[in-house]
Amino acid sequence: MAKGIDIPIQNRNAGNIVSENQVICKGCGLCVSVCPKSVLALSTTKINPAGYNPAEMINEDCIACTSCAKMCPDCAIVVERLD
Repeated sequence: MAKGIDIPIQNRNAGNIVSENQVICKGCGLCVSVCPKSVLALSTTKINPAGYNPAEMINEDCIACTSCAKMCPDCAIVVERLD
């Protein structure tokens, strides 16, 4: 496994959990393009085992709209609303 890649990455904020499997992310950037809060970006420091720069959360402004999860062709993102 590539150094620095977690399975999954979980971010808890505003009563929500966003889980991202960076190992299966192919870095297409579709999730980045649909996020209304600009929470996601393609990593410039991580490379997954397949050689891609995975998406990662860059701030805590997620509103759990699920746009990223719906857009991801690899189902690498799961958004759970806890409230």
